[in-house]
Amino acid sequence: MKRIITYGTFDMLHYGHINLLKRAREMGDYLVVALSTDEFNWISKNKKTYFDFEKRKQLLEAIRYVDLVIPEESWEQKLTDVVKHDIDTLVMGDDWEGKFDYISENTDAKVVYLKRTPEISTSQIKKDLNGVN
Repeated sequence: MKRIITYGTFDMLHYGHINLLKRAREMGDYLVVALSTDEFNWISKNKKTYFDFEKRKQLLEAIRYVDLVIPEESWEQKLTDVVKHDIDTLVMGDDWEGKFDYISENTDAKVVYLKRTPEISTSQIKKDLNGVN
């Protein structure tokens, strides 16, 4: 069984998120999604989410491409998660290109950066809703 992991906040879930999850799942048989906790988002990313962790988790668990949702509580846990969940491939959006290459240098897991869906992002949705261009 080929196991994939990806990380994210997945706030205000949109079709760009679904595209990422679908493409990640197509790379293997089992997709783990590490979902940023509210505390991690606020303390480490200086980001407040619209939906709290439990609501975002519930949304992700309802998506057919997702097999398991785990909490992401720190940047450092990626290495541990890859080992703990016997991960074959870490998948991230291409805005993180190169940032997690150390995973493949320290484990047998491959790191893949997927192109994002260009015309959509949570940041863009928030700007549009606030009338900011």
